Amino acid sequence: MGVEDDRARFVELFQRHYGAVMRYAARRVGRDRAPDVVNDVFLVAWRRLADVPVSEPLPWLYATTRHLIGNELRGRSRQARLAARMGGFTEWVEADHADVVVDRLRVRRALAELSEGDQETLRLAAWEGLDADAAAAVLGCSRVAYKVRLYRARRRLAAALGLVRNTPAEPALGPLAHEGGS
Repeated sequence: MGVEDDRARFVELFQRHYGAVMRYAARRVGRDRAPDVVNDVFLVAWRRLADVPVSEPLPWLYATTRHLIGNELRGRSRQARLAARMGGFTEWVEADHADVVVDRLRVRRALAELSEGDQETLRLAAWEGLDADAAAAVLGCSRVAYKVRLYRARRRLAAALGLVRNTPAEPALGPLAHEGGS
C-alpha cells in the first residue's frame, strides 16, 4: 500500500467514524475535552494505520479512545493528589450540566455506584450501541465473557436504581447456568 492509499484510507476512516468517536469521548470526558481526545485517537490511528482493522475499525477506535481517556484520568488523579499535597483544591465540574434531567441524574448516580468495569460494559451497549462482538473487542475479552459482564452489570444497575428489592447472589456459573435446561 502506498502513501496515497494510506491517506485515502485514513480520510475515509476519519470521515466515517469521527462523529461516533466524538460522542463516545464526550460522554466520558465532557464536550470541552472530547475534541482533544478525539484528535489524539486519530493521530494514533494514522501512526498505526496498519493495526486498524479494515472491516470493523470502530471497536479499535473505541478501545484506543478508552485507553487514552484512562491515561488522562490517571493523570488527573495524580494532579489532584499533588494539588492536595500542596494545599490547593481542584474542583472537577461535569461538562453537560444544563442538559441533565431528573431521570438522567438518577441513572448517573446509580451508574456511579457501579465499578468502572460495569460502567464501561453498560455504556458500550446502551450509549455506543455496540453488539456483543464489537463490545468484547473494545474490552479485550470473549463474546461470552462480555455477555456475562453485561448481564451482571445490568443486574447491579437495577439494584442501584432500586428496581429490584433483593438481589440474590449470582450462581457460580452466572446466567449461563440456566441455559442448559432443567
